[in-house]
Amino acid sequence: MRTVEQGLTFQEAEEAFARYHVDFTEDKYIALGLRNIHDDQYTNLALILSDQCKHTTKIAVFGDDANTVFKDAKEFDGSVLKQLEESYAYLSLCNRTTAIFKGLERIEKSDYPEEALREALLNALVHRDYSYSGSIIINVNNSCMEFISIGGLLPGLSAEDIRSGISQPRNRRLAEIFHRLKLIESYGTGIRKIFALYKGCAVQPKIDVTQNTFKMILPNRNADMPEQEALTAAAEKPSTEITSQMKIVLDYLAEYQEMTEEELQELLNIKKTRAYLLARQMSENGLIDIIGRGAGKSIN
Repeated sequence: MRTVEQGLTFQEAEEAFARYHVDFTEDKYIALGLRNIHDDQYTNLALILSDQCKHTTKIAVFGDDANTVFKDAKEFDGSVLKQLEESYAYLSLCNRTTAIFKGLERIEKSDYPEEALREALLNALVHRDYSYSGSIIINVNNSCMEFISIGGLLPGLSAEDIRSGISQPRNRRLAEIFHRLKLIESYGTGIRKIFALYKGCAVQPKIDVTQNTFKMILPNRNADMPEQEALTAAAEKPSTEITSQMKIVLDYLAEYQEMTEEELQELLNIKKTRAYLLARQMSENGLIDIIGRGAGKSIN
């Protein structure tokens, strides 16, 4: 189907294809489904992959299981390939690690299997109904992550069918793009993989379906761990490994004492979202302090 918007650019898609070592040149647009063969006009798939994509992914973090105590939120826009990368990076920051001791052995376990986060996010992006303008919603609280995408199941399918691996892709061309990038293996495997990753766990994923929504609920594997067994310091902080980018920031602060978020972007030649995520991670690791909010925010 042709899109009414024809002035599209694909910088973000080109960068994503390059990362996965797949050719993305104009002579491939028809084969990829971005242009119609009969009139050479951009398709709706092209709009979804373009920098002008109007759909977004919203992530909200709550301090309670009822999702009433708001803590943080982020909205990711642009190409769905960019949304995938940035949403996953943000969710990874929310995926804390808890450690317990069994005798002298220290055992660490993340709240959520990393691959389950990846598969749930991919499923939401690939199978949502893009004829609706609403965003994908991801709610994060202390007990679970909820991935809510617009568009219920296609007629004739049930939640049990999906769990069993039966799949009828709503957006076949988009699924083919993700398959070409090796982000998905084959139709129907993602949900089965999620349940397999929780095999033997006391808590299990759930699928809730309404006429117009599909919700994948990933439970926090550490939510019910006895307090006396958990090392709260490990639960509250991600890895303290200092990356090369972090070292550059720390060296700058050692000389100048403070910086703005814009100066951080310029120093590392990164985009605003990446700067936000990096500063947040460094703050949670106790490496820096973030003072203020909005335009007046400073990093010390």
